[in-house]
Amino acid sequence: MPRLAMLTPAADYDAAHDWAYDNQAAALRDAGAEVTSVRWTEAADLSRFDLVLAAMCWSPARPAAWAASPWRCSAATTLINDPGVLRWNSDKRYLAELSAAGIATVPTLEVDHLNEAALAAAHGVFATDQLVVKPPVSAGASGTFRLGPGEPVPEEVHGARMMIQPWLGSVIERGETSLLLFDGKLSHAVIKRPKPGDYRVQPHHGGTTEQCDAPADGLAIHLPLAGPHWHAVEACALAEAVLAAV
Repeated sequence: MPRLAMLTPAADYDAAHDWAYDNQAAALRDAGAEVTSVRWTEAADLSRFDLVLAAMCWSPARPAAWAASPWRCSAATTLINDPGVLRWNSDKRYLAELSAAGIATVPTLEVDHLNEAALAAAHGVFATDQLVVKPPVSAGASGTFRLGPGEPVPEEVHGARMMIQPWLGSVIERGETSLLLFDGKLSHAVIKRPKPGDYRVQPHHGGTTEQCDAPADGLAIHLPLAGPHWHAVEACALAEAVLAAV
């Protein structure tokens, strides 16, 4: 029976993660693995495990520590996810790299210090009155806000390094489609939708996830950066193609 460690959030992580951990751990146990939850901040010695799976194991409050942790883990045992992918995927600045590689992404401005002047400039650049701001290093929609005309920058993110994007109504109208691939092969697709009156699709915000057919144009997206370690393609109504480590 293989011994597997699933890295999970630090004790001070304030978002629910059992909805992701419980399902994955149960499936692995059914397949014959011995699964142990290990907080990534307390993973000093993983040598007793045969495999390590990075599940939900980093904190936006500790980006530097997280950036180093995959290498620390992979030196002691076998890390299922490629360390380079994990580090690259931890900062959403990869959107600029994908765009430069010819992959369709949501138009994005990155600012070092978010303020009202930056919002005003973004309104002009994107020619829209609805914007979304989000931290480049975040998870579960933490620090993400939808802002309309005249709305101030939320105090929580004022002055922070942030990304600004035009609002895509398709998130509410059609939902967000995710294509899950393993070793470059499509496993399945799901569609994530927010609860009424919200725009966040995550379960802890009331969002729902259902299996769906993979859209044909989504399968046709060319991924020049992809290799055997890329595990998923997420698309927001096929307007955004984002590589993500599962």
